Amino acid sequence: MQNGAMASYIVQVFLPLRRREGVPQPGAEFQAVRQELLERCGGVTIYARAPAEGLWKEEERIEVDRIVIFEAMDDEFDADWWTRYKADLQFRFDQQEILIRALAALRL
Repeated sequence: MQNGAMASYIVQVFLPLRRREGVPQPGAEFQAVRQELLERCGGVTIYARAPAEGLWKEEERIEVDRIVIFEAMDDEFDADWWTRYKADLQFRFDQQEILIRALAALRL
């Protein structure tokens, strides 16, 4: 890369505030994810002040989730590791699916 730019990935993990039955997620789970991403990626940003709202259509009804987003930069993206981590989070947060997306980025 020229001018000191470095290829990297922005990885975003969308976590629901409530479990499937509607009870709040244990706060310790969010703290654990914070620590796991900090250790794996060397840093993490958490968008938690004003929870986002996720909407999707499920047959004829609209599903709604209140979520927080954890974002980290991963210089050596390993899709297999992230796939396993996603499965682990789905179990821990009692969800059918948790969205994790990775976006190619240049760090300047």
